[in-house]
Order: sequence, then structure tokens, then C-alpha cells
Amino acid sequence: MNQAPYDPTDCLTDDEVLPELNEDDADEVPAELYEHYRVVADKGQQLLRVDKFLMDHLKDTSRHRIQLAAKAGFIHVNGMPVKSNYRVKPLDVVTLLLDRPRYENLIEPEDIPLDIVYEDSELIVLNKPAGLVVHPGCGNYTGTLVNAIAWHLRDQPDYDPNDPAVGLVHRIDKDTSGLLVVAKTPDAKTKLGVQFFNKTTRRRYNALVWGNVPDDTGRIEGNIARDPRDRMQMAVFDPQSGIGKHAVTHYQVMRRFGYVTLVECVLETGRTHQIRAHMKHLGHPLFNDARYGGNQILRGKHSSSYNSFIHNCFALCPRQALHARTLGFKHPKTGREMDFSAELPPDMAALIDKWATYIQGAGELQ
Repeated sequence: MNQAPYDPTDCLTDDEVLPELNEDDADEVPAELYEHYRVVADKGQQLLRVDKFLMDHLKDTSRHRIQLAAKAGFIHVNGMPVKSNYRVKPLDVVTLLLDRPRYENLIEPEDIPLDIVYEDSELIVLNKPAGLVVHPGCGNYTGTLVNAIAWHLRDQPDYDPNDPAVGLVHRIDKDTSGLLVVAKTPDAKTKLGVQFFNKTTRRRYNALVWGNVPDDTGRIEGNIARDPRDRMQMAVFDPQSGIGKHAVTHYQVMRRFGYVTLVECVLETGRTHQIRAHMKHLGHPLFNDARYGGNQILRGKHSSSYNSFIHNCFALCPRQALHARTLGFKHPKTGREMDFSAELPPDMAALIDKWATYIQGAGELQ
């Protein structure tokens, strides 16, 4: 099978549901839809594919993105969803509907501290704290990482935070901590994006998961798409099902604590919530991952002291225990291989220490 050509939007599907369309949206049934654009074809309109028709009317988009929108059920003609090969006729009413209300948003610089690991004329590598939303959208229109980046680069006239040709190359969840790379120039973003698309970057995550993972190493393969029962979750489907996007996660056990396991995950692909969905599919949801059921006591003995211990752990690390620890890529200008590492943040480090202390004094686990 020939690989689809690189599209700069495709690399933006790491572990976060994005505010714009991406590949993961294409195989899903949309929920409530909101009109974002409407155009009525002229009386003299020649028969024309709807994707080409919209290319002539929509600015700052691509035919690939329009085709994804059609596949996701977001392109309607005369009130009915159509495929991208539908031929527009005279007086057809063509609408673009999305699964969130229209919001006109310009990214404004905000003075938010950044933990910068490395910076040069082409890029920034930074260590994102848990709790910081990466990009405006879905109710978080200010106070995001891109607002902070806009502030940091406010004195550089060539950097426009509202220009999609620069900025974030990939993303992670609000409550996931760790390393991200930001492109300062269009050339840097394109070259870094190609590396993510071609899977030549090096990314390792640390995760604390429920249960004693039986194998020291493993490979999880399963397509990922939105869960039809809950659009806020991603679900794993058989690779032969034709549902969702191909996804592979490799894992290795780092430390065992009886009822939970510290694992290192290596992404072969980058899909929305990939590690969180894959580990739940394996039967080991991330510790305190409310979205995927990890904020319940899933392993261990039933006693008031153990319950109290777990709830203290939840309070100590009040988010999914997931950290993007390493990031490696080829510098877009020099071609030099670059590798970065960010130690576990205080909340996850304290959580792991607490589990280590508990297991040392627990005696035989039940």
C-alpha cells in the first residue's frame, strides 16, 4: 500500500483531541453539529466535486482536510451529508458543520511561565506542566501553551502565533506532562512535521498503570477511533475492522509495585489518547485517569487503610500518571540528531515514591 502524501496537519494528532479536524475524526459519527460555513451554488454552476467546489470558496484549508470533513459527515448538501465525490449542481446549498460551536479566536500573548529545555533560531523544546492546555479550543480559549509561546516570542516580528505554518508540531493532553517541540519558522515546522509523519522521531513516555503487567515487554496494536458510546473517549478496534487509524505502542516494565506498574511506552504512531486507550485495552488503565476509569480502585485488597492510601495517592497526583519523558529528532536546519529528556515532575515522582514505600511495608500482597 502506498503511503498518503505528507500533510502538515497529520502530525498534530499526538495525544490530544485537537480543535481542528484531523485523521482521527474521519471514521466517526458526529454528535450535535454547528454550522460554520454556507454557500449556495450559482444557477450556472457546472457539475463539480464538492471537495473541489469548497476549495474554491474556503480559505486557509486543503483538499485533504475537506475530504476528511466529508468522511466525518461534516459536509452537507441540501441538508444531507455527502461524500467528497458528490457533484455540486446549480442552486445546491453546501454547508460545513462541525461538532463544536463556531468561535472566532485570535491567539493573544499571555505572560505564562515556560520551562524551556532548549531554544535556537529554528525551534523551542519545552517541558509542559500537567494542567496546562496546549491550544485554545473546547472552552479553553485563553491561558494555553500557545498563548505562553506567543508571549515568549512577542519581540520576534517574523513569528505570528496565528499563522498555522509555525508553532506546535505535535501536542499532548492537558493533564499529561512532558516534552514538546515548537517550530519558529515555516521551514522548521514542515521538516519536523515530516519526521513525525514518517515516524522517525524518538518519543518515550513514563506511565503508572493499574495492575501487575505480566510481560516485561510488549507491543499493543489496535486501531484507534472515537468511542461511539462516548465521544470524549477513544476506543481500540481490531486492525482488520477498517474502523479508526492504525496505532502501535511498545511498552517495557520499569518497576513493579504489586497493584500498579511503572512502564515506559514508545510510540510507533501518534494517535489521540493512544497510550491511555491502548493501556486500558490491555487491561491496565493509567493510574488516576478519570477519562478511562483509572480514578477507581481497580486492584488491591479491600480495607479502609488501603482505600485511604489510594485516595491519598490520587490527591498527590490528581491527574493521569503520564509523562512525555524523552523526545528526539533531526534538527530541521543543521540535520544534527538531537535528544532531550525531562525528569518526572514532582507529583509523579512523589506518587512513585509513595508506592515504593507502601510495598516495602505491606508484606505479602493480597
